[in-house]
Amino acid sequence: MATVMKKEEAHNLIDLMPPQATWGNLMREIDIRKAIQRGLADSNTGRTKDVQDVRAKYGLWE
Repeated sequence: MATVMKKEEAHNLIDLMPPQATWGNLMREIDIRKAIQRGLADSNTGRTKDVQDVRAKYGLWE
């Protein structure tokens, strides 16, 4: 489910970007924030996996 973004959040995001920022830079920041929000939502609802299980699945070790 999509998270509602307040206009103030969008304005703040743009205001924090450097003057030479491009539309691509803005879209990247938006994508990053969406990914973080999805991850937090998954974590809050218990839809996570133990890091050791993931590493074992892909043959990765510490």
